[in-house]
Amino acid sequence: MSSPAAAARPGRGWSLERVLFAIAGWVTLASAVLALVSPWFLALTAFVGANQLLYVIAGDCPMSLVLRRTCDLKEAGR
Repeated sequence: MSSPAAAARPGRGWSLERVLFAIAGWVTLASAVLALVSPWFLALTAFVGANQLLYVIAGDCPMSLVLRRTCDLKEAGR
């Protein structure tokens, strides 16, 4: 079984960006389904979108900071 550090190496695992967008996709899908129960779950979709914009503009978002520190993930190409 490989460690998170081994998964961060190019060609051997997922990059930080890939993990971020996978998590964002799952949370967006879950909130869209949960919006059938209550429209307030669409706020979660807006929160995910805002964090994606923050990552694009600033280069970091709260989830990227957590993943870097806990899973030792690196950006693609680094």
